[in-house]
Amino acid sequence: MRLRQITDSIVQKFNEALRFLFVDLLKSKAFVDFYLHEYRSYEDYREVQIYHNYRKLGRVWADAGTMDLLAASLRELLGAGPITGICHGTRNGFEQNHLNDQHAGFAVIGTDISPSARDFPNSVEWDFHDVNPEWQGQFDFVYSNSLDQSWQPKVALEAWLDQVRPGGVVVIEYSEEQSPLAAGEMDPFGVRPVAVPYVLADWFGHNVSVSFRQSYKANIKKPNWLFFIRRNTATVAPA
Repeated sequence: MRLRQITDSIVQKFNEALRFLFVDLLKSKAFVDFYLHEYRSYEDYREVQIYHNYRKLGRVWADAGTMDLLAASLRELLGAGPITGICHGTRNGFEQNHLNDQHAGFAVIGTDISPSARDFPNSVEWDFHDVNPEWQGQFDFVYSNSLDQSWQPKVALEAWLDQVRPGGVVVIEYSEEQSPLAAGEMDPFGVRPVAVPYVLADWFGHNVSVSFRQSYKANIKKPNWLFFIRRNTATVAPA
């Protein structure tokens, strides 16, 4: 009987440990579609982003193949003629300068929260969450592969949607490398690419339409997705 009691006690403790472990696993980033890291303050967020910007200044997440696919897709959507755009979170300016140099008719600027933006062509120091009245409704497109670096991603996207003219498009790039498992202090917002349309639907409902194109990111040797987000125009039912 004594042995049975000891055995039952061990089994009970083991089961309790498993229950706690199971709960912890369910709460972990491996089992969610998106994850948002929380900072103590905006100042903490800004300090972290600037620090990592300088640390990775010579590295480029963007790649020529994705930029070329973006340019071709924008031509299909927007037609011939000049195309104006803004790329957010471009660090050393690769995105806007590739589009300007390699694709005729593109006039693109870029932003970064870090003061280092002043050191690169066509770059502006700017927090991409903030509204700039001079940019509202002024661009044919807005592009970013840096939404994972946002501490308020819905706020950022609202600002970007306001920056495109009627008929314009916001394009965000995502890969599995920017999923919840990768999210943390440096890259606070992680979302699985397959969940992006659902997150956008939750945030914006019927106010936007979303399409996507899948590509291959040569510099990380992994697939990636371009999500094209457009505001829906209000329609009035006939009387």
